Amino acid sequence: MNESNLILLRKELARDEGVRYEAYQDTLGLWTIGYGHLLGLKKRLTEITFSEAEALLDSDIKQAQQIVRHLVQQATSGDTGKMLGASRERALINMAFNLGPGLTHFKKFLAAVNVNDWATAAVEMMQSKWAVQVGDRAKRLRDMILTDD
Repeated sequence: MNESNLILLRKELARDEGVRYEAYQDTLGLWTIGYGHLLGLKKRLTEITFSEAEALLDSDIKQAQQIVRHLVQQATSGDTGKMLGASRERALINMAFNLGPGLTHFKKFLAAVNVNDWATAAVEMMQSKWAVQVGDRAKRLRDMILTDD
């Protein structure tokens, strides 16, 4: 991912996740901190600094990129942006950031992505419990998948 696309991704994740420097329980009751960084069932941290939140965000983005590289056949070279397009790459990484390994359950969506069937991919991602839970975020990501814009 090039630097300008990474900057856009960070802004999009900040908008979608928000940032909190004190640990909180998410909608599923899991402890979370920073930009949606999952702590788990136990509150392992109580608060972090701005710099720590940024470091966790960087680490979580790298993990999301690895998930996308693993699940998207076009991404095997490691440079997903060249094959998918910049906006589609960000949309997939954003989903992986939010869902983690749970993205593997989106089998029909991933099958459509892997054959560049963006219309089907957009429909499949919206026919999920996740899309209902994240609302406008899912709509924005769907539009990015559809248009690569």
